[in-house]
Amino acid sequence: MRVIEASWLDRLGRLCACAVLAVLPLAANAADEDPWEGFNRPVFRFNDTLDTYALKPVAKGYQAVTPQFFEDGVHNVFRNIGDVTNLANNLLQGKVHDAGVDGGRLIFNTTFGLLGFFDVASEMGLQRNDEDFGQTLGAWGLGSGPYLVVPFLGPSSLRDAPAKIPDSFLGPYPYIDHVPTRNVTRAVNVVDTRASLLSAEKIVSGDKYIFVRNAYLQNREFRVKDGEVVDDF
Repeated sequence: MRVIEASWLDRLGRLCACAVLAVLPLAANAADEDPWEGFNRPVFRFNDTLDTYALKPVAKGYQAVTPQFFEDGVHNVFRNIGDVTNLANNLLQGKVHDAGVDGGRLIFNTTFGLLGFFDVASEMGLQRNDEDFGQTLGAWGLGSGPYLVVPFLGPSSLRDAPAKIPDSFLGPYPYIDHVPTRNVTRAVNVVDTRASLLSAEKIVSGDKYIFVRNAYLQNREFRVKDGEVVDDF
């Protein structure tokens, strides 16, 4: 009887050891990606509270009172402005063809699309790229570094957060001297961006912090590698 019990306990011990060994790489990977979780979680809660009681209600109200046609047009205008950033970063990454597409989109949407209100370029087959300086740094070989949640701005990384600074000079805001116009334009852009994310909330599950972190890191890797993510297995 003692032999049987010892054998059973031995198998149980081996099973537990295997389970621990299987989980350790996952835990180590999470620690490597998010060593600043103790800082990030409180900032995430702050941002989430601000969004819940301020930004999200405004975005929902904006969607409720704005005709879909006009909402799409406003969204297209800001996407058209963003094509300047796409063009510059594609050039920095040496993607000449994609930069040409970005340039074509800017020309056609700004002229025939009434400053981008209508996305005529997509109808012509000029599909939009989505580039930024963080992706450019990644294409140059710089790793993302630790995950970082920035107050008011949300998920980012040690590489991507500072990269927002050069990108900001490619936008219109530094060059709008009239302060009320600059502030209103920026506010509309923020509300438009938040409104476009309302439908995505349905897919959030489990620990919201972990879900957002993993989604962000995976999406950034996907974008840096232009969809060519290597399977570790």
